Amino acid sequence: MKEKKLRHIGVLIFDGFLANEMTAPFDVFTKKDSSGSQLFEVSLIAKQIDWVSSEEGIRVLPDYSISNCPPLDVLIVPSSFQPEAQIKDQELIRFIREQNEQTEYTASHCAGAFLLGESGVADGSRLVTYCGGSESLQKAYPKVLVQNDTLYSVVEDGKFISSNGNLVSYLASLDLLEKMAGKFQRQQVEEELLIHKLIEHEYSELHHEK
Repeated sequence: MKEKKLRHIGVLIFDGFLANEMTAPFDVFTKKDSSGSQLFEVSLIAKQIDWVSSEEGIRVLPDYSISNCPPLDVLIVPSSFQPEAQIKDQELIRFIREQNEQTEYTASHCAGAFLLGESGVADGSRLVTYCGGSESLQKAYPKVLVQNDTLYSVVEDGKFISSNGNLVSYLASLDLLEKMAGKFQRQQVEEELLIHKLIEHEYSELHHEK
């Protein structure tokens, strides 16, 4: 019997990427379903097959380069503290544009929205970026429908999903997981990640203060 091909999720990385915006999709999409089956293939993609260092000093080796990466079902674009370097990198921008032609979903976290803006793929679509970055994103890319980052943490618009980044990347990843694999899988992954413990902690702290 022919093995079912898994939907392929690619996380684009570059020097200075923010680690939790990479780990969030890996944490969420590599969890197996209730039958013990893997639902997705998740890969790291960089310009070359060479070590890439995160802002936090974590060094990772990508699975693919942008030149040999197969067509993706989902492309996730994280951010760095110096997104100007990535925006000016036309190889990265071209890769986003080309992959977006066949992706089922294209996602960004934090300043990754600027790369989507630069590529032009999200023209006419709603995006959110890092807290305090809405005005800059709108000014740089007037065709993008930039949402107020003080009101929205995660924004979905058709095939695009964007977030404020940092730990909010987990919420965006869980939202996307629910769209792709259903509410039950989301609940199961949330339980494995102990999301409920965070909520319970916040609740108990509020009541303790009272």
